[in-house]
Amino acid sequence: MPYLWPADNAVLRRRVVGALLMVLAGKATTLALPFAYKKAVDAMTLPEGAQPALTVAMAFVLAYALGRFAGVLFDNLRNIVFERVGQDATRHLAENVFARLHHLSLRFHLARRTGEVTKVLERGTKSIDTMLYFLLFNIAPTVIELTAVIVIFWLNFGLGLVGATVAAVIAYVYVTRTITEWRSALREKMNRLDGQALSRAVDSLLNYETVKYFGAEAREEARYAAATRAYADAAVKSENSLGLLNIAQAIIVNLLMAGAMAWTVWGWSQGRLTVGDLVFVNTYLTQLFRPLDMLGMVYRTIRQGLIDMAEMFRLIDTPVEVADVPGAPALVIQRPSVTFDNVVFGYDRDREILHGLSFEVPAGNRVAIVGPSGAGKSTIARLLFRFYDPWEGRILIDGQDISHITQASLRAALGIVPQDSVLFNDTIGYNIAYGRDGAGMDEVEAAARGAS
Repeated sequence: MPYLWPADNAVLRRRVVGALLMVLAGKATTLALPFAYKKAVDAMTLPEGAQPALTVAMAFVLAYALGRFAGVLFDNLRNIVFERVGQDATRHLAENVFARLHHLSLRFHLARRTGEVTKVLERGTKSIDTMLYFLLFNIAPTVIELTAVIVIFWLNFGLGLVGATVAAVIAYVYVTRTITEWRSALREKMNRLDGQALSRAVDSLLNYETVKYFGAEAREEARYAAATRAYADAAVKSENSLGLLNIAQAIIVNLLMAGAMAWTVWGWSQGRLTVGDLVFVNTYLTQLFRPLDMLGMVYRTIRQGLIDMAEMFRLIDTPVEVADVPGAPALVIQRPSVTFDNVVFGYDRDREILHGLSFEVPAGNRVAIVGPSGAGKSTIARLLFRFYDPWEGRILIDGQDISHITQASLRAALGIVPQDSVLFNDTIGYNIAYGRDGAGMDEVEAAARGAS
């Protein structure tokens, strides 16, 4: 909700209100169209001997045409007004999640695949825009229209037609939801089999030389063929389930349409209803079920969006392992000594790496730490940068415990040349200047010459 109704942005709040007003105006226009249609038809079907009201009929035809145009106009104005809201909500959410990911511990990022995390971020941020659109501009208008149609039918035709319409809508929603759930399971299976077929193809081609060594071409072709056949069978079932859904929906809609129109014709034969009432009922029911045709897709999209957003919010709710203490001061350096005081640490509780490590590097001195792989050399650097907190002991810089100062000031005071060269996908100048934000080109060139 804060992303849809930002407390600090009155312009976006006005856009939300404007978009909702456009929704109401568009729906009001749509609901008025059948009245104009009915009046035009009634004006053309006067009793025998009466003169057709040409002017009246033409006026209502013109009103009908203008109403259809106004409906399209309001829908597009709604999209224009709301687009900035949706994009800003998506942008702010993405920025907040991105910032949150940078505040999580190194342990989190080493344990999770980066591709998996970025996919969760991408899906979650895209879902909020889709969810807002469907909830505000599909489900809400459909509920408004259904309520209005029920009231209009009740006032003009009584409770019989109202009951039939409500029963048909309930049956339509139930059947659509049930079959869509079934189709979702089929679709997930189809996607999984598609991924398996692709994985087998890529795996086989990447290991082309091994396949040739053992003359296993026929075996690989058979494995790939089995995967594609399984995918094809699942795709056929998925497509057939869509046909079943369309048939079931058509049965419900057409039974209601046929019954309602037959009832209207019977009322006309009794002199209680007019020919215009026939098109009146037909037009309202057609308009009502048109957005319901998308119900399966809307339901599936919203359900998937909720899943994607839940995964993203689980990332946001991940506890921060290393956090600044409340009111932590910045590091103040006068004589930059480094002290490890009886430090005990391990990445897992069942595997201790540093066993009461103590040493001091006085200001102005150089120290080399050597040892075999796994002895804890990189661990010392990670602890110094406070990527982790030690289990026991203290780490001090210039006599200040680094667990009691801000992480930003600590890392701003430290410099490092990593063992593994890691480059951002940017210019060489950007990578050289990365350690000093705002460095000028002269400084970048001097650093490059100094490193050569």
